[in-house]
Amino acid sequence: MPTEFAVRIATAADAPAVSRLLAVSYPVLLRAAYDGATLAAALPLMTRANPTLLSTRTYYVAERDGGPIVGCGGWTRERPGSGEMVPGLAHIRHFASHPDWAGRGVGRAIYASGEDAARLAGVRRFECYASLNAENFYGALGFRSVRRIEVPMGPALRFPSILMVRSI
Repeated sequence: MPTEFAVRIATAADAPAVSRLLAVSYPVLLRAAYDGATLAAALPLMTRANPTLLSTRTYYVAERDGGPIVGCGGWTRERPGSGEMVPGLAHIRHFASHPDWAGRGVGRAIYASGEDAARLAGVRRFECYASLNAENFYGALGFRSVRRIEVPMGPALRFPSILMVRSI
C-alpha cells in the first residue's frame, strides 16, 4: 500500500495549519474520555499551535502530497510546564491526528521520526503526559502507564492525564 502522507519537520509557517488540525482533532477524539465542562475549559488552550514547539526542529507534521496536514507531534528535552531538563530524558508533546486519519499510521509515523532523531541526540527515555483517550495509542508504541496525573493548564484547570514512559 503506498504511503498517503509524508512526515517532515514543522516550521513556524505551519502554525495556522497545525491549529486547524488541533481544532478539528481534539474535540472529536477527546469527547469519549472527558466531560463537557473539562473540554470547554481545556480546548481553547489545547487547540492552538505552540510557537515554541514549532521552532524546536523536534516537532513534526504529516501532510498529504500537496494537501492538508493530517497529523502532528514531537518531543522536547524540557518537561512541559516546568522547563526542567534531565539528561537522557525527553517529553512527547502535542500529538494529534485528523479524525478521518486516526488508525491509519499517521501518529506512529510521526513518533518513529521523532524517536530516531531523539536517539541520535542522546535521548534514552521518553515521558508522555497522555490524554486518557491516548493510553492505548502510546501503549501500542511501547509506552508503559505509570500513574494518573493532573496536568496544570492555567490557574484553575487540572487536566486528567496518564504519565507514561518508554526507553528508546
